[in-house]
Amino acid sequence: MQQQQQKEGENERTELNSSEKSQFIVIKGSIFDGSEYYQKGVVVVDSSSGKISQAGKESEIDLPAAGKSEEKISSTSSDLTILPGLIDCHVHFFGTGTYGLMDWVTTPETMTALRSVADMRRLLYAGFTAVRDLGSKAATYLKTAELEGAIVGPRVIPAGRSLAQTGGNDDPLMLPLDISQRLSYSYYCDGPWECRKAVRLALRDGAECIKVYASGSFAQGSKVRTQLSVEELQAIVDEAHRAGLKVAAHAYGEEAMSNVVEAGVDSIEHGIGLTEEIAAGAIKKGIFYVPTLTPFLANKSSPLKPSPQREAYVQRHLAGDLEIAKSRGLKIANGSDFVGSQTEFHGHNYVEIVNVAKYFGNEVALIAATANAADCLGLDKNGRIKKDYAADLVIVRGNPLEKIESLAPSNIVAVVRKGKVFKPENVI
Repeated sequence: MQQQQQKEGENERTELNSSEKSQFIVIKGSIFDGSEYYQKGVVVVDSSSGKISQAGKESEIDLPAAGKSEEKISSTSSDLTILPGLIDCHVHFFGTGTYGLMDWVTTPETMTALRSVADMRRLLYAGFTAVRDLGSKAATYLKTAELEGAIVGPRVIPAGRSLAQTGGNDDPLMLPLDISQRLSYSYYCDGPWECRKAVRLALRDGAECIKVYASGSFAQGSKVRTQLSVEELQAIVDEAHRAGLKVAAHAYGEEAMSNVVEAGVDSIEHGIGLTEEIAAGAIKKGIFYVPTLTPFLANKSSPLKPSPQREAYVQRHLAGDLEIAKSRGLKIANGSDFVGSQTEFHGHNYVEIVNVAKYFGNEVALIAATANAADCLGLDKNGRIKKDYAADLVIVRGNPLEKIESLAPSNIVAVVRKGKVFKPENVI
């Protein structure tokens, strides 16, 4: 009796009916399509093609005939919202429980990949259907395994090994240089021609974007310095663009920010040191701004004791930088900078969207994690709910425009990836 009542209660919340012979998935609820929100909507997914066949208000949709619907996802209380699959433009698959450069570079490549399989699964069931890894040893393999169907997870856009100057970011200075280079998840390059070669090495590894360090970070210590010259950055951008790849630039400080804008990168990661002039240059060149707020707000950006410089940088970022970005209308894209550690746990990446909403509002945060994120990564037919777009969707209880915390994993009813439905209760 108790089991029957429990089953009836579940049916009141969510209806999931299956038939193996048909190909359509019908999803009913309110819709946020990547730019607009409306109630009483319907999305029809063609599971054979993995694309959206119809999307719009229920009164405008020609539903598949009875018996042709493979699955129906709806709610008797009409409290579901359908969104494009969430996108995180800045993650790392480091496969370590701790946060620290030495752990990231010394963990064996195979172990990193094996541990990251669980991270991939958690990300998918948390509603993320695409992520960009900006430097790790595992991401190119994870990309291939997911495409082959060997593992489940979001689509991975890997940078492979990131690019940094010798003695710069991701170079453990306590090690001999040759050992450091062998262990690092970055290629060290100095001078324009070495920088071009580093891009080609990343391409050879299977990179689908390029990550470059235009400055240091707090992972190396308390001081942050500008790295790579404008000439070197321009060589990287030119070589990457010749190959059709976008360039994401890590930048702390006004000088580094000015350098990457002048070089013409495609997105600025972290972006501490934004000025009115730099913002104007970024807008003119169509550069996306990925502020990665969560590590700064959580004060876990460094395993070291916070230094006065770090505190000054963080305060500037959370006050001046974000105010300029908001007032100027910079194109914001969502990026958590989560590494998979115990403090930056893959599967909780939605926290970045919540934090963006605190500074920019819920609508901007949702666009940053859907349409803008897709555009930032160059993902065609993604990030929006439209006919013939990829059937990558997340269905949540509640309305994220009113309450952004509705994106929490506990509120996710189902995730659709390439036309296949994944239900959170199946997570291992």
